[in-house]
Amino acid sequence: EIVDTKHAKDITVQDGKIQYQNVNFSYNQNEPVLYDVCFTIEPGQTAAFVGPSGGGKTTICSLLPRFYDINSGKITIDDIDIKDFKLKSLRNNIGVVQQDVYIFNGTIKDNISYGDPKADDDKIIEAAKKANIHDFIMSLPDGYNTRVGERGARLSGGQKQRISIARVFLKNPRILILDEATSALDNESERHIQEALDELAKNRTTIVIAHRISYVFRLCVCLN
Repeated sequence: EIVDTKHAKDITVQDGKIQYQNVNFSYNQNEPVLYDVCFTIEPGQTAAFVGPSGGGKTTICSLLPRFYDINSGKITIDDIDIKDFKLKSLRNNIGVVQQDVYIFNGTIKDNISYGDPKADDDKIIEAAKKANIHDFIMSLPDGYNTRVGERGARLSGGQKQRISIARVFLKNPRILILDEATSALDNESERHIQEALDELAKNRTTIVIAHRISYVFRLCVCLN
């Protein structure tokens, strides 16, 4: 249902400044979800939305790549209305790391290259190293050509998460959304992933979504 507007263009985000101006949104007319939301995130800044499920955190962030269109108000990136971006262009400028990672029934290489299907092997390996997953991949009998099974059945939660982070490294967006990215992991997996997120968030505008403030504190210590 979301389509390009008539005047949409391919635009590359330069700085990553985000502004929500008097944004209103509802999934249906009878149940308003967001009312008059206003905030600014400066280029390179990390901002966090913290609160219980159903509070609107993920909804706010889902509006930025136009997974849904707002009812009224305006959302801009670098002072450009997001509706002036072609959808593909807009979403290429935004990387998302979620708690629930979708892994395809293919090879590890295939799953990482989803971030940039045109990337060569050197770029895929570089992304995997930055995501702290390269050594694990090389320990497998078939390396990057190892098949992971349906929904990554042969991988642990932490390994899936690091593959998703490698995808974003490969994509190299200017804006990053971390949606409960480590909350469901054990301490050892979380440590490896926080190190990867530290590298990933450098020089990017970053939005963190969390249920607990303690998670944000841990992550912000890592990012800084």
